Amino acid sequence: MGLRPKLHAMKSARFAALLLAALTPALDLPALAQMAPNTATSAARAPAALRAPLPPMAGEVIVGFKPGADLLRKHALAARSDAAGVKQVLADRAASLSQRVGSSLRAGSAVGADAMVMHADGVDADTLARQLRAAPDVAYAEPNGRKRIVAAPNDPLYPATAPGVRPSGPDSGQWYLRTPDNTIKSAINIEGAWARTTGSGSVVVAVLDTGTRYDHPDLSRRLLRGYDFVNDPAVGNDGDGRDADANDPGDWTTPAENSDPAGKFYKCDPAGTGQAEASRSSWHGTSTASLIGAAANTVPAAGMAGAANGVRVLPVRVLGKCFGSDGDILAGMLWAAGISQPGVPDNPTPANVLNMSLGGTGICKPNYQAVVDQIIARGVSIVAAAGNTAGGQVNEPANCRGVVGVLALRHAGTKVGFSDLGTEISIAAPGGNCINTAANTPCVYPILAAGNAGEQGPAAPNWTDSFRPSVGTSFSSPLVASVAALMLSRQPALTPAQLRSTLQSTARPFPTSGAETPGETVPVCRAPNAGVAQLQCYCTTAFCGAGMLDASAAVAAVSTAAPYLTITADPVTPTTGDAVTFTITGLQAQPASAALLYSWTLVDGGGAVNGFGSATNASTATLTPTGAGLLRVRLSLSDGSTAEQTVLVAAAPLPQPPNTPPAADSGGGGGGGGGSSAAWVAGVGLAAAVLKLLQLLQLRAVRRRRA
Repeated sequence: MGLRPKLHAMKSARFAALLLAALTPALDLPALAQMAPNTATSAARAPAALRAPLPPMAGEVIVGFKPGADLLRKHALAARSDAAGVKQVLADRAASLSQRVGSSLRAGSAVGADAMVMHADGVDADTLARQLRAAPDVAYAEPNGRKRIVAAPNDPLYPATAPGVRPSGPDSGQWYLRTPDNTIKSAINIEGAWARTTGSGSVVVAVLDTGTRYDHPDLSRRLLRGYDFVNDPAVGNDGDGRDADANDPGDWTTPAENSDPAGKFYKCDPAGTGQAEASRSSWHGTSTASLIGAAANTVPAAGMAGAANGVRVLPVRVLGKCFGSDGDILAGMLWAAGISQPGVPDNPTPANVLNMSLGGTGICKPNYQAVVDQIIARGVSIVAAAGNTAGGQVNEPANCRGVVGVLALRHAGTKVGFSDLGTEISIAAPGGNCINTAANTPCVYPILAAGNAGEQGPAAPNWTDSFRPSVGTSFSSPLVASVAALMLSRQPALTPAQLRSTLQSTARPFPTSGAETPGETVPVCRAPNAGVAQLQCYCTTAFCGAGMLDASAAVAAVSTAAPYLTITADPVTPTTGDAVTFTITGLQAQPASAALLYSWTLVDGGGAVNGFGSATNASTATLTPTGAGLLRVRLSLSDGSTAEQTVLVAAAPLPQPPNTPPAADSGGGGGGGGGSSAAWVAGVGLAAAVLKLLQLLQLRAVRRRRA
């Protein structure tokens, strides 16, 4: 059945805050979340505590030699050396290197043809590694670390359970973090990443949101002192303007405020129609922050686990009651990245990653692009939610050049009904869905997150569950930001372009079947059409990004001890017809006698290009795409190293909906989840409007089938 209901979303230009996030039981989201019959979750398992990491082997270092190094030529391994021959060559290499660094080294085992373990007595591994890195023949030297069997955290909300173990659910637990299987296809595979790092305390993720509850037990030890950029005391709901208190006081609105046409909170009621009905506080910033930094392996075991629970979280309050203004959001973005703001103390802990679970309709305006450009130029990555207008166009700032825009997936790997999509999307991650349609039934696959029990001001800390579910692109974005933080914990020198490219090149392919239910046909995702809903669909790289987020693969890709070889693209975000130049970076200096050969390969033209328009045995190569799509190129070097780069080619901008307010009057960046216009919790009027349309269409379809 073709669904083409018109989505004439709220017309008030001052509100840009659609949030399909902290849903209340009164709003029946399952229709928007593209329900399917429930499937059994995995059996409950007892989580083991993550033990303390082991130190490296005493006095042992893994040494890798540069291609063509004199030491390798002098002490070469024969193709078919026996064990004794290999042992002798390794001993000769150790002796030769001992003379160059002035330490007595003993040979350990080989690690491939051009790397080996070396021992030294009376020196710790870190010191020995530093000494060896200074040798001219050495490409890298790293302590010989030790690893354990990967264990899940002990946090009781992390694993799946049998029905009824958690009275309010969800039985699926933190399904979105675990290893993907045939049921939870979009899960991000975090445990493989945690085998390498749970995050460095030197990495900071800024959460630009409603502020955060510093008293939540899962967050209190991970939060830095942030800042409140909400300038209007009425919007801030805290009686003052900008200050150093980033606590979330609550973002509720009253019936009188919501129904007053002359007031700034008109149509902030749950339905978004100006009814004299209150909206409750969302505690949205606490939820998004917890997905990143919630404490893991607490003693005693309690709560949930953040995806990057070793990093630090910087709350930056830019959203208040119902909405946030562009001015506050842009100032908060700059400050979070360490760029001075007039009248505000400098940020003592600048962020490496900005998470923006917020947005507003319209193209990326020059003010946002200018701020994004400044931040990226400082080496700071920005991750933003696509938006929740049921298949509409990607929201600002997720559609700005250089931003990692994130689409939301169902557990089955299809685009979830509420998520927006388009060529600006970089990658997709779980956004939660309920898969059941009956009223007052538990949500099966929500995104479990920290919250607060207060309907207005703060009360007791809590966590969302099956009857107070959290779903939305708001929650997809911090999962990607978390993986970005883990990558930077392993490779601090990653540029935003390198980080985005690695996220994309390591993503898992979207499923193309398996999401249907009896009598249902799931279509392939298509380009957004102004005012027309597009619910569950099978993703393609044209409109959903490069694939499904894979935390383990992304962190592994940047965890090599060797120098990180990368490809840059210029322009970073090309449009149809732009010549794209790819350049290799991170090369080691080559001996004069070594002629390095290059081999560029077009792995996937994405329907946009058929081949290179330049020589392919050079450090640069050029493609000129004739259409929109996802390009993936690979460079193989004669020394055996390889690198890949992925670039999304955008088509010409799509026309805006006829009811979209002029960009200059949009009035604010909006509420969490990257939505369209007006009102906070649960997508407010748009969600209700789409829900009613869906219910009507479903009823008509049932009647037709019965007829």
